[in-house]
Amino acid sequence: MLKVEDIHVYIGDSYIIQGISLEVKKGEIVALLGRNGAGKTTTFKSIIGYLPPKKGNIFFENVNITKNKVFQNVRLGIGYVPEDRRLFPDLTVRENFEVSFLPPHEGIEPWTIDRIFSEIPIVEKLQNKKGGELSGGEQQIVAIARALCCNPKLLLLDEPCEGLAPVIVEELGEIILKLKQHIPILMSEQNAHFALKISDRGYVIDKGKIKFSGSANQLKENKEIQERYLAV
Repeated sequence: MLKVEDIHVYIGDSYIIQGISLEVKKGEIVALLGRNGAGKTTTFKSIIGYLPPKKGNIFFENVNITKNKVFQNVRLGIGYVPEDRRLFPDLTVRENFEVSFLPPHEGIEPWTIDRIFSEIPIVEKLQNKKGGELSGGEQQIVAIARALCCNPKLLLLDEPCEGLAPVIVEELGEIILKLKQHIPILMSEQNAHFALKISDRGYVIDKGKIKFSGSANQLKENKEIQERYLAV
């Protein structure tokens, strides 16, 4: 689905991403793990099109999207849930959904509001509340549901657990695992325990470079990598 090849990303004069490669295949959840400031969000912004790499390539379904704009990548089928969620605070949850809809891709069951309510029942109960009235956990779940309105083929979830209570994190994990049945997911996360519990594979990033990659079990068993880069 997604293949990132040796990308290098700058913000101003700062050399943030220094040659990252990763991939996401159909039917899997892949975690990009690392401490705050390691380069996770910059990697995601580069993939979606906010920060195109100065060097390297990004492929989505074998199409080179390296120089694409954000709207082009969303229309191709990349759903993006940013770290700060970016709900419209003065619109209801249902209105947030309605303004986000894109036509479904051929051969894929469309994400309608009724289907979203069926897959994520808590969202139906929140549909008449305004985005600005939601708790942090509710906002995160609604932000993921809103990304489904774009009828994506791949989901990018940037730091979904940040600032959430443990009980909400557990509920969020159940939702993400349920969505995996329909959509592959690339997730960035500081909470390695949570991420490795639901992921198939993971990459560890530090100072803009990949330091380790492997299966979730390999990462769980590698205490040196955990202590050095994940602080768990």
